Amino acid sequence: MTTSTAPRTIPVTPNWRAVTAHPTAGPLVALLVACVFFAFQSDQFLSGGNLSLVVQQVMVVGTLALGQTLIILTAGIDLSCGAVMAFGTIVMAKLAAEGTLPPLVAIGAGIGVCALFGLVNGALVTLVKLPPFIVTLGMLNVAFALTHIYSDEQTITDLPAALTGLGETFPLGRTDITYGSVLTIVLFLAFAYMLSQTAWGKHTYALGNSPDVARLTGIRTTRLQLGIYATAGLIYGIAALLLVSRTGVGDPKAGQTDNLDAITAVVLGGTSLFGGRGAVLGTLVGALIVGVFRNGLQLMGVGSIYQTLITGALVILAVTVDQISRRKASR
Repeated sequence: MTTSTAPRTIPVTPNWRAVTAHPTAGPLVALLVACVFFAFQSDQFLSGGNLSLVVQQVMVVGTLALGQTLIILTAGIDLSCGAVMAFGTIVMAKLAAEGTLPPLVAIGAGIGVCALFGLVNGALVTLVKLPPFIVTLGMLNVAFALTHIYSDEQTITDLPAALTGLGETFPLGRTDITYGSVLTIVLFLAFAYMLSQTAWGKHTYALGNSPDVARLTGIRTTRLQLGIYATAGLIYGIAALLLVSRTGVGDPKAGQTDNLDAITAVVLGGTSLFGGRGAVLGTLVGALIVGVFRNGLQLMGVGSIYQTLITGALVILAVTVDQISRRKASR
């Protein structure tokens, strides 16, 4: 007599609690709900051309928000990011348009200037021990003034193709996608990997959770924080190139208030303003939420002032949710 020795099948169920606890889960659900809502409100919303337009509209702010995320993860904040980006656009556009430097070198100079601003911000925060809010508020005014002084209040046109190339499109199915949109997604994926899979990323989260504990565990917190601010500045420089490629000009007035949109994207993406919690992919989702809401409301004929009102309400709601979750976690 033989007995069956067939292997037992063990049902595998997803760990839904772990999934829903991820900081990106909530923003992703909010994005999907918003897309479904606006799809019922307008037949144009889900068209390939319109969705491509949404991505193009958020690629600059999204990239800016990526650098902002790195700083907020350390419990800091950067109010100067939009003004620094604007100065970077003028530097690279003017140097290239006037023939002072070859276009690629001019791009490098613009990105380098933004990285230098980040390095100075980081030095004042880490070495002089000034509050990030005060440092970056002052640097916002410095970058704003330098932008208008260096540009002579003039919009710079007739830019070489190297500066506008990322604004060119390629077909993907029936939709045209810009090369800048692809670059933005690649940047987010790269930093998502670095934050989750490398020692640098783990140290960044540790610094945001508790600088003292991080220092006692052997992490060189000063050098780490200085590098994070410089890296954020470098990302602002890339955002400057994306802005020039999208508009085709160097406009001293462009991007000056994008610092608020960047912080909005970070908060809506689930990153805690208190540091140590969040994900850059959540920031990408947050930027898309802002873009989807503004695009959808525009298709519905809602005025821009009401779009701003709704965006502000979303930010307050996101911060409230973050506060409640932190209080529950501390119990």
